[in-house]
Amino acid sequence: YRDLHTFELQAPTRLIEWACGNRVCVAGYGQSDGNEILQLIPPPTLLTKETQGLCPERDFKVECGGFSERPVYSLKYVPDTSLLVTSGPPDSSLQVWQVSVEDSDVIKSVSTLATEDGTGESWAKIATISARAPWVLHGSRLDRVQITEVESRKNVYTSASRGSEELSGLAFLDCNTLLLCCATGRLCLADIRQPQSLVEAVSVPSAPCSEQWCMGTRHGAQGLEPSSQPVARLSSRGLLTLTDLRKTSEFLALAKARVPSPGSGAEFLCVSWAPALEGYLAISGFNGTVHVYDTQSWDSSGREAEPVFVHKGHAFGGAGGSGDVPLVTVHTWHLQKPRTLLSAASDGSLHVWDWVQPCGKC
Repeated sequence: YRDLHTFELQAPTRLIEWACGNRVCVAGYGQSDGNEILQLIPPPTLLTKETQGLCPERDFKVECGGFSERPVYSLKYVPDTSLLVTSGPPDSSLQVWQVSVEDSDVIKSVSTLATEDGTGESWAKIATISARAPWVLHGSRLDRVQITEVESRKNVYTSASRGSEELSGLAFLDCNTLLLCCATGRLCLADIRQPQSLVEAVSVPSAPCSEQWCMGTRHGAQGLEPSSQPVARLSSRGLLTLTDLRKTSEFLALAKARVPSPGSGAEFLCVSWAPALEGYLAISGFNGTVHVYDTQSWDSSGREAEPVFVHKGHAFGGAGGSGDVPLVTVHTWHLQKPRTLLSAASDGSLHVWDWVQPCGKC
């Protein structure tokens, strides 16, 4: 490591979201009497683009917070606003939150976005954008994907898919193009200007029906078409596929991650592209580690890939009262610092770490 910061949260968190002003938002899950939503100020060394020397203040600070009556399984900051959108059981409705203004340290609930036929549905996956207006893309199943204008609650788009597979993730590629990933690994492109149109990408390799998938999209550099950025899919067996959306009929690359299969479902699977480091991605959700891979040498052979770095801090941080080794529930990359990541685990630990490039690849 070049640097490592740790912070202990009051409850386990399954999400980390970068907010305006380089803040970090986290939220708890699973508590019946209230789940915290916190906006944290990172340590000073993370607020500058260049790596600093020794700093007397190494902890996160709570800037503001609030409580949700339901578990928070997904949280997204709405760009160019002071709003957050969250979702979680027991249904697919969304909760909208106002982050505190200067004279308050409270994150307060301001509205609920109910969905049609939302009762009994699983929690909604969400994505946000503010290209035209503050929009939230949300849905729990392929045939129930919607775009809602956050402030007016106006419905902007409704999917016309005939499939009803459960979604594991969704994303805006731009203000008109959507990417949807099903838990089965099915990947679909949608255009809001053509609601009846849904283009399916190459199917994932055949696998047991119990296998689940998630996806990770990479934000392109300024002036680069979003469709030119590969999409990564990760399965609960550790299989990784890369797909170029300009040529969806074949895989760009296929590899097997060196991780154990999860013993209790795949609800914490996470794959993400490094925003400031070409060709690198990270995966987690199998155990108490986060693996970083360099995909630039991958091909379509499907052979096992060697990680360039493995973060084991959560696994060695303590097993808690139950005796179980903590499970990494989520990770994300720093937006400007190429090799800096944040990760959280089921024991409430939040880590920020900066890994050193192996000497052989300098």
